[in-house]
Amino acid sequence: MDIKRVPVSIYAEMTPNPKVMKFVSNKMLLQTDSAEFRNIEEAKPSPLATKLFHFPFVKEVFISGNYIAIAKFDVIEWDDVAQEVRVFITDFLQEGGVAVHEDQLTTAETAESEADGSPSVRDEDLGEIEGRIVDILEEYIKPAVAQDGGNIAFMGYKDKIVEVQLQGACSGCPSSTMTLKNGILSILQKMLPTLVDDVVAVNG
Repeated sequence: MDIKRVPVSIYAEMTPNPKVMKFVSNKMLLQTDSAEFRNIEEAKPSPLATKLFHFPFVKEVFISGNYIAIAKFDVIEWDDVAQEVRVFITDFLQEGGVAVHEDQLTTAETAESEADGSPSVRDEDLGEIEGRIVDILEEYIKPAVAQDGGNIAFMGYKDKIVEVQLQGACSGCPSSTMTLKNGILSILQKMLPTLVDDVVAVNG
């Protein structure tokens, strides 16, 4: 019996961040939450990200669910290279290339969070308010942010200030401050009145 592979299709989509293009696949690339690689050294668990860093204009690679968000350096416009990158990703996946070795991710991320001194927040360490904030982020905010090729991770809650980390297209996006203040803050204040005064991104 001949088992036919479903052809891989990738389409490119602009994000609110002009430096980031989102490439969406018709197959899942990552089962866990997300993986962010800021250089070729960090990209070891991801054969796809490693190859993408061989493009001289690729600055960062963010993989989540069924899409890859790629941040570029200012040396070139997406109009000139998006098609080339799309074809490359399609061919890589079509030939059976692995996007991410998920078993290698946790060790890499743990080592990284230990190295830069920021402990990753574990669910069992969360208090009641933190848990509610995480639930709101997961249910209401993450899906919207993911549509724009980004991700948001809860980092902490202290003195009524929620700390988050912006990833993918959200990191360094000109409109991310607006998203933080108008979108995320207003949702949290509506659902947790008197408990949240501000939302800040720990990575700017």
